[in-house]
Amino acid sequence: MAEEARVRLDDPDAIAALTHPVRWKLLNYLMSSGPATASQGARAVGDTPSNCSYHLRTLAKYGWVEADGSADARERPWRALVTGFSLEQPSDPDSPLGRNTAALMAMTIQQDQQEILEAVARFTTLERPWQDASSHHSYTLRMTATELADLTRQLDALIRPYIAATRDERPDGSALVHLGLHAFPERPDPKETER
Repeated sequence: MAEEARVRLDDPDAIAALTHPVRWKLLNYLMSSGPATASQGARAVGDTPSNCSYHLRTLAKYGWVEADGSADARERPWRALVTGFSLEQPSDPDSPLGRNTAALMAMTIQQDQQEILEAVARFTTLERPWQDASSHHSYTLRMTATELADLTRQLDALIRPYIAATRDERPDGSALVHLGLHAFPERPDPKETER
């Protein structure tokens, strides 16, 4: 799927629709793994097929997924129409857009943390090359806002060719990999505010 299928989120109702964890997981599953039925999606996200059907219809309402053709009329696969989203914090945090943006950001961070905990729990079951390739790093950097924005752009450019939704080839031995990156200023250092 082309990178152009990345959507800018600026509709409060659409953003609110994505704040449901099952919807978020289903959409990510379809973007990374390709078309799937509600039953396949349910197994992937740990929910029921009927609940996933409901959430898929909600995702379709906003144009993020659509029913995909099938030779078997009994099965109805769905496919993602988007490859990702861009989201900016609005200037008014108390507006519906501001509140829903904050809720979506909080939910996605919570989902990231849950995936990390699950990955740690199954770490010893991974094959050795995947254990060696897995990583968890945390840094405290001293940067200006401009430097942080530049670093984020550089990292994004390095990561973008590997995004499952837009990468056409599937190299032998490849797997879906979760990569999360959070960058934000820490609380002010009391020593720095004394100056």
